[in-house]
Amino acid sequence: MSLERQVRAKLAAKRDPEREKEAQEWIEGVLGAKFPPGEIFEDVLKDGTVLCQLINKLKPGSVGKINTSGGQFKMMENITNFQSAIKAYGVPDIDVFQTVDLWEKKDIAQVVSTLFALGRETYRHPEWNGPYLGPKPSEECKRDFSEEVLKAGQTVIGLQAGSNKGATQAGQNLGAGRKILLGK
Repeated sequence: MSLERQVRAKLAAKRDPEREKEAQEWIEGVLGAKFPPGEIFEDVLKDGTVLCQLINKLKPGSVGKINTSGGQFKMMENITNFQSAIKAYGVPDIDVFQTVDLWEKKDIAQVVSTLFALGRETYRHPEWNGPYLGPKPSEECKRDFSEEVLKAGQTVIGLQAGSNKGATQAGQNLGAGRKILLGK
């Protein structure tokens, strides 16, 4: 099998139809409109118009102009505008897919992962009260310990420290010793 076919097979194996369906239902819930029947998930998202409408619903005015015609570069510009808008919304740069992942359908699993990251970010925006996608992110759980508790913790030897109550391997002999033969 050629390297390109191996890479394509690996990327196809990363796709999860259940996550794609969940992301599609979330987008439909946010936009209040169903995807066109019979169209594949990535084909609906490919031109970026649905994605721009999505971020504009979450945060109005995020994408000023959504291109609906004008060739492939204008459509790819929609995707780039969506990416910039979700970064401004709070999605970490590491979670954002590359434009070619969607436009050339190279890594749809990464696109879905980005949608889940956007869905998680909506929990952090109290102005949004619509549907959510994915688990709620954890919040900081700051703890304040007294000096007495901190000093008591310094005397405890954790199990990760390797405490085995003085046991050693001294005197153990497993098999024959190592023999080094020179000159052969």
